[in-house]
Amino acid sequence: MIRPAERTDIPRIWALIQELADYERLTHAVTGNAVLLERHIFDETRCLVFVIEADGEVVGYLLSFPIYSTFRTLPALWLEDLYVTPAMRGKGYGKALLMHLFQYCRDNGLGRLDWSVLDWNEPSIKFYQAMGADVMPDWRICRVSFE
Repeated sequence: MIRPAERTDIPRIWALIQELADYERLTHAVTGNAVLLERHIFDETRCLVFVIEADGEVVGYLLSFPIYSTFRTLPALWLEDLYVTPAMRGKGYGKALLMHLFQYCRDNGLGRLDWSVLDWNEPSIKFYQAMGADVMPDWRICRVSFE
């Protein structure tokens, strides 16, 4: 079952974020906390989060936030995280989450959905391509971090 995240999901979502960081070999980059995550999702509505459950347990989530396409002059979303626990992969949960977000974008008049994928993550690249995504080799992500 896919549903919007609830406040009571925050500890589980935060644990999944840490699992994702471990999978992506980026645990050193995790500097946030569950309190800020909860505030940004529910009090300031800076991001949109859906969770997927199996047998009453949250086994995956996606987190996105608004962006804008000037070329299309349409609002859009950035997909920051799509994560399903390793034990539940290959069962259609990731596909279901992504399809849910595709439909959300269509239903809300959004022009596109963008995200990044690590260049070494071949399983995810193949998954995204199978879902109809164009992996754009000519584009690179730039970042400036502020303390």
